[in-house]
Amino acid sequence: MYLLMVLISAILFTIGGVFMKLSEGLSQPLPSLLVYIFFIAGASIQTVAMRKATLGVTYIVVLGLESILAVLFGVVLFQESLSYINVIGVSFIVAGMGFLQGEE
Repeated sequence: MYLLMVLISAILFTIGGVFMKLSEGLSQPLPSLLVYIFFIAGASIQTVAMRKATLGVTYIVVLGLESILAVLFGVVLFQESLSYINVIGVSFIVAGMGFLQGEE
């Protein structure tokens, strides 16, 4: 259940990030409102996930998943480029999350 909540939280934060981009610097009302709605939902689920897990590990795993999803959403939704350096960086994030989960 913990991992599912962490994954959902990361997805909600990432969708909030997509609406950040679409809000054009918070100048578009609907995307701006959706930024806050998705961030509040993500934070709420992450808070529940932290009931039985450590702050540091949960926080970093959510941020790591969010980073990976943000790169993927950027490539798919906004046709952003994906370089070898991006892939290496994301690989380090995945490896770091694996090390942290081993400690949990």
